[in-house]
Amino acid sequence: MSAPAWLVTGASNGLGLALVLHILERGHKATGSVRTKAKSASAVEQIEAKGGSVVEMDMTESKESITAKVQALGRIDYLVNNAGYSILAPCEEVTDKDAHLQLNTNFFGPLYVMQAALPTMRDAKSGSIINVSSVAARDPMAACSLYAASKAALEAASESLAKEVAPHNIRVLIVEPGNFRTNFVSALSDMSPEVESVPKHYDDPVGVILRKFLTVHGKQIGNPAEGVSRIFEAATGQEGPAGPLNGKVLRLVLGSDALRRIKVWNENWAKELSLQEDSAVSTDFKE
Repeated sequence: MSAPAWLVTGASNGLGLALVLHILERGHKATGSVRTKAKSASAVEQIEAKGGSVVEMDMTESKESITAKVQALGRIDYLVNNAGYSILAPCEEVTDKDAHLQLNTNFFGPLYVMQAALPTMRDAKSGSIINVSSVAARDPMAACSLYAASKAALEAASESLAKEVAPHNIRVLIVEPGNFRTNFVSALSDMSPEVESVPKHYDDPVGVILRKFLTVHGKQIGNPAEGVSRIFEAATGQEGPAGPLNGKVLRLVLGSDALRRIKVWNENWAKELSLQEDSAVSTDFKE
């Protein structure tokens, strides 16, 4: 039996690169996608040195382009939609260009990748789709409106998709990471407006959040090596802390910070629901 084949998008650095290398070290086949090989030379060298392959694919390409590139790879047993980025800014100030780029990169691109991979998975009656979301999809902070919206859209689509493909023996896993020690924050600062440009009337909380993010780079609590290990374990069922979760959970939470925030969000939502039971049922016909 041939080794399982993976496609991991956003493999130029961070969790994506770490995951591709982890997969290859465990004897599986892996292809990582990067926007341009020239700008990702170090990642390409590391992946190819371990026997993996690299394809150029930008999440903002057309559906036709993404489809052709994904389907050219042939069999994909595990698809990991990891590519993405964040822009931090007051919702009122986000430009049309930035809004479209955020949604195209974090939602529409991954959607096209899934649509391209699914026919082969259905024919094989097997496959796993792992969509990397964020704790921000469940607990959006100020300044994260567009990023949180893009990840929440990906989560909602994933949850619906999981029900559609279950009869075909295809699994969907949503990964909700907290803050990991990767280049995510530095990339975030490159894509976001300068802190000084935040209007005074939004300095608290937006400016406060922006300044906080810029000071945590290199100090994030999340360990990328452990994070990708949990993803691999949950996806494959192999031995490790997340192995027993294989096939039992729809969402995989990574990081004590993410776990804490989601617990608080769930508690607050439960309180809100308890307050409006009478209001909710009052809209039913009295028949």
